[in-house]
Amino acid sequence: MLSMDRESSDEEEDRQNLIDQNERITKSPRRSTFHIDEFKDRIGNGCRFSLSSFSFNKRYLYAIFLPLFIVIVYFTTDIKNLFQTSVSNIKFDSSINTMRESELRALYLLRQQQLGLFKLWNTTFVSELNSTVVNPVNSTSNNSNLSPTLHDLLSPFSSSGLFQDFKSAVFNQISLNKQIQQVLLSSHQSGNSLDLPDNVTDPGLGGYGGLDRCRKVDQQLSQRRTIEWKPKSNKYLFTICLSGQMSNHLICLEKHMFFAALLNRILVIPSSKVDYQYNRVLDIDHINKCLGRKVAVTFEEFEEIKKSHLHIDKFICYFSSPRPCYVDDEHVKKLKSLGISMNKLEPAWVEDTNKPKKRTVQDVVAKFSSDDDVIAIGDVFYADVEQEWVMQPGGPLAHKCKALIEPSRLIMLTAQRFIQTFMGERFIALHFRRHGFLKFCNAKKPSCFFPIPQAADCISRVVERANIPVIYLSTDAAESETSLLQSLVVLNGKAVPLVKRPARNSAEKWDALLYRHGLEGDSQVEAMLDKTICAMSTVFIGSAGSTFTDDILRLRKDWGSASLCDESICQGEQPNFIAEDE
Repeated sequence: MLSMDRESSDEEEDRQNLIDQNERITKSPRRSTFHIDEFKDRIGNGCRFSLSSFSFNKRYLYAIFLPLFIVIVYFTTDIKNLFQTSVSNIKFDSSINTMRESELRALYLLRQQQLGLFKLWNTTFVSELNSTVVNPVNSTSNNSNLSPTLHDLLSPFSSSGLFQDFKSAVFNQISLNKQIQQVLLSSHQSGNSLDLPDNVTDPGLGGYGGLDRCRKVDQQLSQRRTIEWKPKSNKYLFTICLSGQMSNHLICLEKHMFFAALLNRILVIPSSKVDYQYNRVLDIDHINKCLGRKVAVTFEEFEEIKKSHLHIDKFICYFSSPRPCYVDDEHVKKLKSLGISMNKLEPAWVEDTNKPKKRTVQDVVAKFSSDDDVIAIGDVFYADVEQEWVMQPGGPLAHKCKALIEPSRLIMLTAQRFIQTFMGERFIALHFRRHGFLKFCNAKKPSCFFPIPQAADCISRVVERANIPVIYLSTDAAESETSLLQSLVVLNGKAVPLVKRPARNSAEKWDALLYRHGLEGDSQVEAMLDKTICAMSTVFIGSAGSTFTDDILRLRKDWGSASLCDESICQGEQPNFIAEDE
């Protein structure tokens, strides 16, 4: 009983404490968010609570988002342009118009300067080419505008290095003038057209006032000096060529043809067992068709005609030293292995291959005429007989073709297909001889072996002059040299591609003819293909001292593809560095 009274007293005390705490909380100045009465009011009157709460929180939302909105507007709006007046626009447009007028005035002055430079450039061409131009009317007008003093001044230097330097300086100024005009015009472009009424800033970069810089050279074939080749049916001249490689042999063969014509003999082309396989690179019957008669036979045809009697009746040596006929014992053994017998080698006169004398047609006829059926005169690569006559375009013999010695039809077609595939109508060809050329050139005075950076600079000048930004590269140089050359040949800040014949690829059909006829992989066929492509180019850059280059130049003259821009690498210059002798 006592315990129950104690428990009742404790509960009453706890209740009293709880009431006292609630009264203290009610009297506190702070309002609790979780006030019990407000909680009851929310349950009893939800609408009144929502309105008072919304009006209370709206002030906080304004306080937070209004400054944020002002900051966003400030950073995203161009206040300057928003309040800019039309007067400032007028002033700005006025300054632009003034600038454009100044640019147009500068263009006009540059154009006048360019016209003067072109007149000076044409003067140099007239002096150099002895007034031989494509358009006689333009030539006359140009000459009439020249002052006699200037022409007289240039004439003494027309073939000197000083004159070439002068031409180069004039051309450089023309190129610089053109670049400045292009920079000024770039601000006047609208789309693909110009705002100017005259869209021509160049009075003749393609023609230099009617005179094409890299036009084809008129070879004046109608004025060729020729002789008829009318051989006797039973008289033969046996060809012997030993000096150098294929290019040397082709030059030797051409000279043998001249000798055969002078001596009225049929030319016997050497056997592939003692010389190159000529029928893989040349069309021998082409020579006969051009002459309209049988003037050349292969060794096999000669062997068939003579049956078992293969004998050289007289061996008259053009050169006496360093050895008779420039024929070594090894070659004599090869001839005998073919069943050819011969008499003793007899020099016609004292003649050294290192110092050949100039000889005339009369000298040759007097020394080498014979009644014997078959004669041989040995290697005549170094012979100097009527050199200008022999080397003239088309050669010294009367015929109805462009060239007597030219690549076979298969090689010609393959070259054309390569050009159609990779090069196009206009391209520059470069023969860049390097292998074994350093020592050979340094023995010459001056040397013809140029450091690659210097060679690249010279090549770039030709590219700029010809305005043809693609080059076919025929070279025996190492990859390290060609890679450096490729990186340095530049036109208007862009690398000029150096294109080489790619390796055989069955997906490509430009070389299918060679493959089909079993000529692929033949080094002589590939060399002749290179020559043919170079000979068909718009402009050719060769290596001075190389007979490979000489043979290309011969073909270009004969075919009429030689241009005024054809030259050897760094022609008229010397290497800027030359190594000492051993």
